[in-house]
Amino acid sequence: MLLGVIADDLTGATDVALILAREGMKVVQTVGVPAAAAALPDADAVVVSLKSRTNAPDEAVAWSLAACEALLGAGAQQILFKYCSTFDSTDKGNIGPVTDALMHRLGARYTIACPAFPANGRSVFQGHLFIGSVLLSDSPMKDHPLTPMRDANLVRVLQPQTKLPVGLVPFATVEQGADAVRGAFEALAKDGPAIGVADAVTNEHLRTLGAAFAGEKLLTGGSGIALGLPENFRKKGMLSTKATDLTFTAPKGHTAILAGSCSVATRGQVADAKAKGVEAFEIDPIALAEKRLTAQHILDWAIPRLGAKPVLVYSTAEPDKVRAIQDRYGRDEAGAMVEHLLADVARGLATNGVRRLVVAGGETSGAVVAGLGVTMLEIGPEIDPGVPWTLAADGHPIALALKSGNFGTVDFFTKSLAMLG
Repeated sequence: MLLGVIADDLTGATDVALILAREGMKVVQTVGVPAAAAALPDADAVVVSLKSRTNAPDEAVAWSLAACEALLGAGAQQILFKYCSTFDSTDKGNIGPVTDALMHRLGARYTIACPAFPANGRSVFQGHLFIGSVLLSDSPMKDHPLTPMRDANLVRVLQPQTKLPVGLVPFATVEQGADAVRGAFEALAKDGPAIGVADAVTNEHLRTLGAAFAGEKLLTGGSGIALGLPENFRKKGMLSTKATDLTFTAPKGHTAILAGSCSVATRGQVADAKAKGVEAFEIDPIALAEKRLTAQHILDWAIPRLGAKPVLVYSTAEPDKVRAIQDRYGRDEAGAMVEHLLADVARGLATNGVRRLVVAGGETSGAVVAGLGVTMLEIGPEIDPGVPWTLAADGHPIALALKSGNFGTVDFFTKSLAMLG
């Protein structure tokens, strides 16, 4: 193995796995920390997907270090810690604590923090994260139910989370190329370990940053930071395959969509699918909390409708409604109720012949895949930037499109299923 990736959620893992596979690496994605390095199939890169973005920092650190040990045990020469391109975190973490722990474990003098993903409208300029043309703090992420992002200055966001100094490697330096970037990181770390937030507005900037970290032990960032890493190994004669299109054969069967995200993008995708005649069941969180709604109720509605068209089950709601439910039942409890419900629904749908499943939301995707008993995924073709079709390598035989809440065009649900014919 050349590269080991630790991803803090499932959809982010499929996102980075897609980029590495498209750049010519043989990639395997595991769901959770593999039991033993020997259990991993041969691959140039292994992506370990965790569910550690919003849990307690100590737990996120422990899981990430366990994943790191498994990857190192399988021969990984470089580690990438992958988080969301919207830098989802709080003052307590989890980006900073995990980065600190990995730097200490690997003996890294410095590392990079760069969530840029230009293909999905995420760019970093002068240390500020933009979503399209607006600052992160002016985007819908300011109302995220778990990690509201109300500051676009990534140096300022990251510094309270880490014990290490955080500096900026600005646009002008990145424009000068990989040697200038390496020099800037060396300068940041002249008095001890440090983290540098790096600007990136284009894919070429990301490739420059990747080249600057050739041979370094650790990188952190969004999936875009992986763009330049395969070429580093190729230049050393350790990777021969070139970028390629990914082939995919989906199992035949019924189709369904499960949406647990409350992002603006997912709300639009739910509305688009309903407008196109997809039959939909809206989850009432209050009925769920009061045990008036169960997975069996939803399955009793869905199973008779399985056929030529997909069915849609969703808990998507406006921010004000989400906050009201969180205030009543608690932030974590409210989210967990819906995740567990959708995992049970997914299991029931698979038992009744659903073989093509679209899932919206990182936390929801993690719960659904765990509910299906899937521990390894094969990466298929790209649907939209950052979102591929995947194929369960164990558990239920099923094709899965696992979408981050913020990703995808408005017609993502129907378009993704139409791709499979």
